[in-house]
Amino acid sequence: MTTPFRLDGKTAVVTGAGSGIGKAIAELFAAQGASLFIVDRDEPAARATVDVIRDASGRAELAVVDVSDEGAVLALARGLPAVHIDILVANAGIGHVGDLLKTTAADLDRLYAVNVRGVFNCCKAFAPAMIERGRGSVINMASIGGVVAVRERLAYTTTKFAVVGLTKALTLDHSHTGVRFNCICPGRVETPFAMKRIAESPDPQQAYRDMAATQLTGRMARPEEIAAAALYLAADESAMVTGSSLLVDGGWSAGK
Repeated sequence: MTTPFRLDGKTAVVTGAGSGIGKAIAELFAAQGASLFIVDRDEPAARATVDVIRDASGRAELAVVDVSDEGAVLALARGLPAVHIDILVANAGIGHVGDLLKTTAADLDRLYAVNVRGVFNCCKAFAPAMIERGRGSVINMASIGGVVAVRERLAYTTTKFAVVGLTKALTLDHSHTGVRFNCICPGRVETPFAMKRIAESPDPQQAYRDMAATQLTGRMARPEEIAAAALYLAADESAMVTGSSLLVDGGWSAGK
């Protein structure tokens, strides 16, 4: 019997793979047999992910790229002409805390450049070859903030709704080619960004409880749990799943 959710013989590009969710996805994909291109603008962090994968006898290469730079992303894709990319995980993203009164146009532009243009740039660079070959899985990292509004996350919510919309549009236009387009919508996750905010609060334990309270599970997710969702969408077992916004939100959206 074939072991489920294996990625043997597949090559994946994972952006924002230097830390958090992206790192967890890259490590899991490598453990399941995929060859990885670790993409991040933070070279030391990306190199650390590559080292972890190689130390576990996995296959990984490093690419230092800012996904908001369209030219750099296209150059990366064109620099891999002999490599068929089977899986794209457009995970790189940034956050901002603030309502309308605490969000500037510059804040919105900064998040849009990475969270929306960055995802678009990656899809534009890597999806055409998948479409031409008639197979592939594109996984965009959205958020619970792309499904329901999140308080004091005006810019973030705006950009993540755009990622969900982009994914749906890609599905309608191109899923007939054999390429699948999905996004993942995590709730609160124990990422470096979130844990730093918690650690800097006057009462870190209470801050954690407050952040986790939106989720019916009573806790925040671990990056590895989001990686498991990405593995499902990357694997052949999810062949009938396209255009999906996969919620991994601990029940946050259940009552919305």
